[in-house]
Amino acid sequence: MQVIVHGGAGSTPDEPEPRQAVLDEAANAGGTAETPVDAVEAAIHVLESSPRFNAGVGGAVQSDGVVRTDASIMTDDRSVGAACSMPGVEHAVSVARVVMEETPHGFVSGEHAVALAEAYGVETAVDLWSDRTREQWADLEVPEGDVETQLEWIRDQYGRSDPDGRDEESDGVGDEHDHDTVGAVAFDGESLAAATSTGGRWLALAGRVGDVPQVGSGFYCCPAAGVSATGAGEDIARVTLSRRVARHVERGLDAGAAADLAIEEFGELTGSSAGVIAIDSSGRLGSAFNSDGMQTARYDTTDLELTE
Repeated sequence: MQVIVHGGAGSTPDEPEPRQAVLDEAANAGGTAETPVDAVEAAIHVLESSPRFNAGVGGAVQSDGVVRTDASIMTDDRSVGAACSMPGVEHAVSVARVVMEETPHGFVSGEHAVALAEAYGVETAVDLWSDRTREQWADLEVPEGDVETQLEWIRDQYGRSDPDGRDEESDGVGDEHDHDTVGAVAFDGESLAAATSTGGRWLALAGRVGDVPQVGSGFYCCPAAGVSATGAGEDIARVTLSRRVARHVERGLDAGAAADLAIEEFGELTGSSAGVIAIDSSGRLGSAFNSDGMQTARYDTTDLELTE
């Protein structure tokens, strides 16, 4: 099994070593799974349970004080499942898998996705707050009022997790936790799978959904390659970043070159920050980013060792 995982594209984290240890654990969990779908789910479970990443526990808080999770999964036969806007669901990736395997649909949202999770044994009503998010939320002065009042406040705060506004960029690119969406891609020599999971962006309008559950944007898988993306969600969706990587592989590039080219194009088109990981159908792994950092971990049985 070959697995590559990412912990989000953003600024360089203050404590990279503990985060890397969790990423290594996630890659190892995926690498010992039986199938690529099992592998990406197992890897992301580890990351969703760690408050060091913006997925599951410790996810970003929306404007109404609720943490909502989104996730997606796809295989190289283009089977797909996505779920979004789920309060209290730690393992959002498992709900996405339920959508893919148990329903005739590709995307289920909100309270209905939570009900689906509960029906298929995915734990709900989980406390997704971490010590970090509780402290940051407590320091905010959230305005009361209608949606327009909230939007006026959100336009200034959106993306920030620094309550004092010390981030250099108002879209949150300067914050190490804001883009910490997680993802995994796996290949067993025959088939590919890709998955992505997130808590969204800090202080987004309640109900905001980004790129993660949108096919071709935060994730994509086809016979040529599996891809997971992370970064500025609205811009990732505008250019369908993950599909762009896969298209370059289809045109003859290997996963590494395709990732590099797609990120170069993304930067030119949007001026924003993002990162991608990919595996192609020849088993070549790639990753690229234009943010300050994006931590990854790899498990490759061809090397018989875990690599960072």
